[in-house]
Amino acid sequence: MSKKIRKAVFPVAGLGTRFLPATKSMPKEMLPVVDKPLIQYALEEAKAAGIEEFILVTGRGKGAMEDHFDHAFELEATLMDRGKTDALETLASTLYESGQISYVRQQQPLGLGHAVWCARNLVGDEPFAVLLPDDLVLAEQGCLAQMVEVYHQVGGNVVAVMDVPREQTNRYGILDVVQDDGRVAKAKGLVEKPDPAEAPSTLSIIGRYILDPQVLRALDRKEKGAGGEIQLTDAMARTIDEVPFHGLRFAGTRFDCGSKEGFLEANVAYALARDDLRGAMQAILGKYA
Repeated sequence: MSKKIRKAVFPVAGLGTRFLPATKSMPKEMLPVVDKPLIQYALEEAKAAGIEEFILVTGRGKGAMEDHFDHAFELEATLMDRGKTDALETLASTLYESGQISYVRQQQPLGLGHAVWCARNLVGDEPFAVLLPDDLVLAEQGCLAQMVEVYHQVGGNVVAVMDVPREQTNRYGILDVVQDDGRVAKAKGLVEKPDPAEAPSTLSIIGRYILDPQVLRALDRKEKGAGGEIQLTDAMARTIDEVPFHGLRFAGTRFDCGSKEGFLEANVAYALARDDLRGAMQAILGKYA
């Protein structure tokens, strides 16, 4: 029987250069989609999937995230004095139990694999999840919760995947598939950002992973891959002979909030999905149609 997934790692040390100057003094993970920052969406998705411990791999200038998930005593007191109970409830949604959220610093920008490896001592020898806040998934059931269900059926490494146009395979980690039932695909390998002519499929990994601890041991080798960085996909590929590897075509819509276009689209989609904002957003969009 597969072990419970209790811990999740959130690599959040990136500079966010695509969103300068907004990210000059604010972490990109604090950029809001409607009224919540990206990092909060990621933690809420993880919590809904049963995650109990949240590990943020940060860098310099990321203190705003620590403050966000802490009490703001002056603000709370002011809201209480003014009878703003709805606002107080909103603030309460940012609080977790003491010790549930941990922070570890990635001191050098050596790639996603290195960021995950930085959390090794907090993860320990158990399976864990990795969520990239840049990838936002709008779904009835959270993307990670869907993956956890599949993990308990197949074990090993499970990633969220989607089909992309072949000309875009050089942007993603691509699965080399041996079995595919249309929802869950079993892979015999994966390639990081392959040339479209050489890509083994068009099934690409997005920023959601459930990983066996063997991946951390592969990352211990600190071997550099594409872009001269320590790639998480390379470490996963090294464990395929020892650990089952599957990709799940998740139900939902993924938004690449690491790009300006994807971030703007996410704001529109999330506003339209809310009863309190749908009408106003439709009216706004109608002005510019």
